Amino acid sequence: MRRALLIASFVTPAASVAGQVRVNPTGVSVADMSPTTVFLSYGGLRNKRPAEAYWCGELLAAAAGGGIGSRCDPATIYGRLPARYDLSQLSGGAFTDVMSIPASVVRAAYQAAVRGATSTFFYVRRFEGLVGAPDEYVAVTCRLTGGGARVPFSLTDVRLQFGGDDALPFIAPGESPPSITARITYTGTGRLVGRWEVVLPGEEPPAAHDLLTEGSLPSEERGSQRRFTQLDRFNVFLPPDGRVTLPGPNLRVLPSNIDGMYRVLLRIEATDDRENDSDLSGAGAGTGVVHSGAVAGFPLPVLRYVVAGDGARTPVATAGGLRLLGPAEGDTLAAGVPITARWMPSGAAVSDFYRVDFESSDGAQLWSALVPGIARRYEAPPWLAERVRAREIRWRVTGLAADGTHTATSPWRSTRAAATLSAPAPGTSVRATPTGPPQ
Repeated sequence: MRRALLIASFVTPAASVAGQVRVNPTGVSVADMSPTTVFLSYGGLRNKRPAEAYWCGELLAAAAGGGIGSRCDPATIYGRLPARYDLSQLSGGAFTDVMSIPASVVRAAYQAAVRGATSTFFYVRRFEGLVGAPDEYVAVTCRLTGGGARVPFSLTDVRLQFGGDDALPFIAPGESPPSITARITYTGTGRLVGRWEVVLPGEEPPAAHDLLTEGSLPSEERGSQRRFTQLDRFNVFLPPDGRVTLPGPNLRVLPSNIDGMYRVLLRIEATDDRENDSDLSGAGAGTGVVHSGAVAGFPLPVLRYVVAGDGARTPVATAGGLRLLGPAEGDTLAAGVPITARWMPSGAAVSDFYRVDFESSDGAQLWSALVPGIARRYEAPPWLAERVRAREIRWRVTGLAADGTHTATSPWRSTRAAATLSAPAPGTSVRATPTGPPQ
């Protein structure tokens, strides 16, 4: 009861005083077992500049430190919004924020509730006072729920794949790549509306801003993202199940007529979702309601495929070469040592990318990875050696230009992998990592 009275005295007056920073919505329901993302609008930022944001279990009056509003109790802080997930933007006198609650924060709040605390926690953004103005703290109440339809409709993870595989397809002109799927984890319920697009070879690739869902942008920036060649559209209803596999575009519409790298984009449009609506007048940031259904706190991933004149397998003559450094031909790796390919360019060839291919001794493709042209090593996933057990595995490195043409190709080299592997050893290898929300 004491905690409830403190919350009422700290939050309610601060939200109603004219001239102070206000936020809408002031309270949201969040899933108690997974991340949740919410679009927030702030107004009244006169002589104020947005600063850091924290999640915490209890609030204290900021007046004791010369501030306004309610700040986090340092003893109950669950986490700070990481800079890489901070999509907040200033727009005139308004401020928009995408609150991506990590799973670690949700777990901390849930464990506190199990120990007897209330099932609420807080997201507190500090606004730094300028020209002598005091700092101000604005809190949003987060209520733990079992998920379902009353949680904001937000995307918390998106993974694009070709035929269920993460490998980069190399195809010959006129061929079709494997089928495309999008595996999406989400909260709440709503309509998933959007389109599939493709970036053709030679076109400038999309920026991170272009890869955000439309619901993650301020209202005035919606429609400003670059458009590319549209392949297909979709409009599907997602029940409150939390997971869906979205089929990709029809393979017949995927272009493959010229050599080069193609990028397939998943573009998600904003939809009407009552649980993720932001009332601008309630925040003192304008008029109208911003609909932010299908908001996401991260840029959506890009799926790539390469069209090469010889396809994926046939060797080609190259203007230069590649010298393989290790493992040596016929080496047997000790248990706990990952398969780490090392190479060095030789000759005059310049490569924008390197493709590292791994095959079994009978020629079956096991794994393929694309790394930047500055890379000189690649550490294979730990499961690769376990998959082939103690059998022989062979690998090679191919240099690629920006348009996907080959610049250099190494010979195949055979290595025998250990039957089991422990965690990868520390190193500076370059590896592909999925884009996703904070965990």
